[in-house]
Amino acid sequence: MSKQYIEGENFKNLNYTKKELEKGDYENCTFNNCILDNSDLSEINFTECVFENCDFSNAKINNTAFKDVKFKNCKLLGLHFDECNTFLLSFYFETSVINFSSFYKLHLKNIHFKDCKLEEVDFVESDLRNSTFSNCDLNGAKFENSILENSDFRTSFNFSINPEINKINMAKFSLEGIPGLLDKYNIVIE
Repeated sequence: MSKQYIEGENFKNLNYTKKELEKGDYENCTFNNCILDNSDLSEINFTECVFENCDFSNAKINNTAFKDVKFKNCKLLGLHFDECNTFLLSFYFETSVINFSSFYKLHLKNIHFKDCKLEEVDFVESDLRNSTFSNCDLNGAKFENSILENSDFRTSFNFSINPEINKINMAKFSLEGIPGLLDKYNIVIE
């Protein structure tokens, strides 16, 4: 069975929980107000697509390709981005809830998170060089053996990053964010 090739289409107000999104290659497509929670999106290729106001919570994304994909105002709870196709993998996230998701061991240089909730997200062993976390809530996010060099955390909050087990050379932090770098020492900063 051959895969479909869909280019430049707009998908609006669709619910894919009962009828799955057709397997194929989606290029320059826009998905607006679509429900994809608990859907099987495995083996689908998304290239230069935009998702706005969509719910992807707990979707299966095994070997799914996300190439230059933008998520705006989306709900992306519990996604295993570490199971995606990593070839040309690149995202942009804005005003989205990405809690309980995993980016374990991914190479995500230059990734942008803007106004996102990233609670309990797994960034263990990820390469996040030159990335931007703009006004993001990183409560409980896990950074271990992560490469955070030249990344910008100046406007983010609730993070805990141990400089001894992460590479943070030239990463940017605000004065208010300093306690998140000293958590492991169990000291009081006033």
